Amino acid sequence: MIGIFLITHGSYGEALVQNACHVLNKRPPQLNQLGLSAQDDPLDLLPLARQMLQLVDNGEGVLVLTDIFGASPANLVLKLLEPGRIEGLSGANLPMLLRALTYRDKGMETLLIRARDGGRDGILNMLDH
Repeated sequence: MIGIFLITHGSYGEALVQNACHVLNKRPPQLNQLGLSAQDDPLDLLPLARQMLQLVDNGEGVLVLTDIFGASPANLVLKLLEPGRIEGLSGANLPMLLRALTYRDKGMETLLIRARDGGRDGILNMLDH
């Protein structure tokens, strides 16, 4: 099973994890999060991020989700990536996380596509539906 690790601003990642647990009615295994505060230096947190990443990696890889590409959490994620093994997606939202948790037994390539599409497809103009 592919691990899921969120690196986000503040408590956003923890809120996503808590809400995913609520929707799924359980805490999924191999799921962890790290929140960066405004005063954190991403380079100082790199050793901690690597340790936390290892906690969710059983050898099948890890998908790291972050909120805003180009921001400090995403810059930290970029330092963790290893193509094919440690992959990253930005724009994390609850539909993306739920899709990632649902498809992480299908391999990294499928997981990347499904999680990305889940995040995008969760954005709707509600009056059009």
